[in-house]
Amino acid sequence: MNSKILKLEILGIVFIVILGSFLHFTFELSGKNIFVGTFSAVNESTWEHLKLAFFPALLWLLIELKFLKEKPKNFFLAKTKGVYLMLFLIVAIFYFYKAILGKDYLIFDILTFVIAVILGQLTSYKLMFWQNISLKHNKIALGFLIILLLSFVVFTFYPPKIFIFQDPISKNFGIF
Repeated sequence: MNSKILKLEILGIVFIVILGSFLHFTFELSGKNIFVGTFSAVNESTWEHLKLAFFPALLWLLIELKFLKEKPKNFFLAKTKGVYLMLFLIVAIFYFYKAILGKDYLIFDILTFVIAVILGQLTSYKLMFWQNISLKHNKIALGFLIILLLSFVVFTFYPPKIFIFQDPISKNFGIF
């Protein structure tokens, strides 16, 4: 079972990177459809770019559930921690390199995204086989995943007026 899960996590890396890259453009391609904006980047803010990892990772989680007849008892805890790690790394690496170089570069943004996805997926794989994790921890993790999902949807329309939500080009916040 471990090798099957490892293969799924590696396939997930490819899936998340490809779909996430596509989601960067889907809002514009849809004619700025509000529904599409709930799961696509609606502007160039850091927050909106986190959707590019979150929604493909969430979809991959659902795909994995379908393929895994016997899922590890830590499945939701592992997947949630992997997703949160991806998002944390995207923000941390982006602002770290930007602070050093003074501006952002597309190639570093892409590499940051890919590295974050790889580390998130591999961490998820490792955590699936931890021992002594109770069912309660999986339920709590699933709750945190749902909170994050709701945050992405709500903050698309009603973002806080702080820098991570501000489009650096237009200086606007959110979809409106």
